[in-house]
Amino acid sequence: MIYHIATQEVWNSQLQLASYFPTEFENEGFIHLSTEAQLTGVLQRYYKGREDLLLLTVDETKLTAPLKYEPSTGNELYPHLFGGLDKSAVVKVESIPKVE
Repeated sequence: MIYHIATQEVWNSQLQLASYFPTEFENEGFIHLSTEAQLTGVLQRYYKGREDLLLLTVDETKLTAPLKYEPSTGNELYPHLFGGLDKSAVVKVESIPKVE
């Protein structure tokens, strides 16, 4: 499993669609994802103080867009999805408590 952090507003605005695209997709051309081991660091680096977040658990075997692991922060390999996130691949959606 891999994970995506979404805002409640953007996720909820796309509930009727088959695929999800975060607002950053248009500029970056891919969707940021994380492994379980990377989640805490990503939350602390980029989402401190936020209370409007959802954690999407994604079954990567159900994705139809290309998924590549590419170097990012600290040269660590992060999963990047080059296309829409298929809602059928999202196996769990849960609220994230305020990031401290």
